[in-house]
Amino acid sequence: MRYSNQQIHQIRSRLAAGTSMVHALEQVPIMFTEELAQLHSQVRYELVGAGRTLAPLLENPATTDVLVNGINGVWVDQGNGLEAVQVDDPQLQSDGGVRALAVRLAASCGQRLDDASPIVDGTFPSGIRLHAVLPPLSAQGTLISLRTHRSKVLTVSELVASGSIHPELEKYICAMVENRANIIISGATGAGKTTFLNAVLSLVPSDQRILIIEESAELAPMHPHIVHLQVRHANVQGVGEISMSELVRAAMRMRPDRIVLGECRGAEVRDVLSALNTGHEGGWATIHANSAQDVPARLVALGALAGMNEATVAAQASSALDAVIHVKREGRRRFVAQVSGMERIGGELVCVEALSVSADQKELWRGSGIAKLEARLGVSEVWG
Repeated sequence: MRYSNQQIHQIRSRLAAGTSMVHALEQVPIMFTEELAQLHSQVRYELVGAGRTLAPLLENPATTDVLVNGINGVWVDQGNGLEAVQVDDPQLQSDGGVRALAVRLAASCGQRLDDASPIVDGTFPSGIRLHAVLPPLSAQGTLISLRTHRSKVLTVSELVASGSIHPELEKYICAMVENRANIIISGATGAGKTTFLNAVLSLVPSDQRILIIEESAELAPMHPHIVHLQVRHANVQGVGEISMSELVRAAMRMRPDRIVLGECRGAEVRDVLSALNTGHEGGWATIHANSAQDVPARLVALGALAGMNEATVAAQASSALDAVIHVKREGRRRFVAQVSGMERIGGELVCVEALSVSADQKELWRGSGIAKLEARLGVSEVWG
């Protein structure tokens, strides 16, 4: 049973007048307890949540992304790529309704979304990440992007059991944590970088302090001593920004045992490489790249934003980074596809393949970089 717009209007009016949610619902003439529960959910979705179309999608544990393209459609990714959603919600069928929803969601994240501040990036207390853009920056009307996170952090052993990590790779990954190697995780959007990093950081000994720096909090490893730092964007006057670079520098003064950068996407690469080259071992970071071999070019491009030339980036990265772990997505499968070493050859920064997983994920192949990686990790005996 779906309740009428008149009933919803009555409840909204009572809420606006200061009536509590419970009392507002009790004053609506309904007959059955189950109807009251249904109306409560409907009102909660429409007045304080993501709406009756989006909220159930976000509550589905299979959902990773929900996208609203103005009044032109809603799309969801539940593991099989983006799929169109049938919409019968009046709020999502008008430009004003979609904009009002975006503004309400932004306010729930403690952010402002209006003509003076038409782009917002925030995180709900539940961990769902919001990005919204208003017209005229978005030609198709208000755009809303919502990304969910796993409520349960998977362990490395569970990722091995599910096929996300080849069984023989587990020993290398554990050795990277134990020997405080500095690692970059590469992969495309939605490839599973955060899931993998959560699992790896859960292996860090409990007596070590992990300091995580992110644009918005997404990482939540199973560990007793986690400290989060988040960037602050400039206000509408263009002041008050606290950048990733500043947070990295601050983190080095906070007695971290491990510095973790949620995503390396700008000039902060200079400060991260500097930290990893000056005694802060055991660091981890993620970066967007289509393959491990693309990571050097990405680092050079990011270094240019910080005023670093290619030779400087190559020298710093080859010294600071021990390996690149590339994660890949194929349909519903997300898995570790490759482990490469970072070397400087002829003044150029390159990734040298050490381990790669076959297309069917049944075989693990050794590359030319395996000897150096094994020497760094002390795990050559796993092949014996």
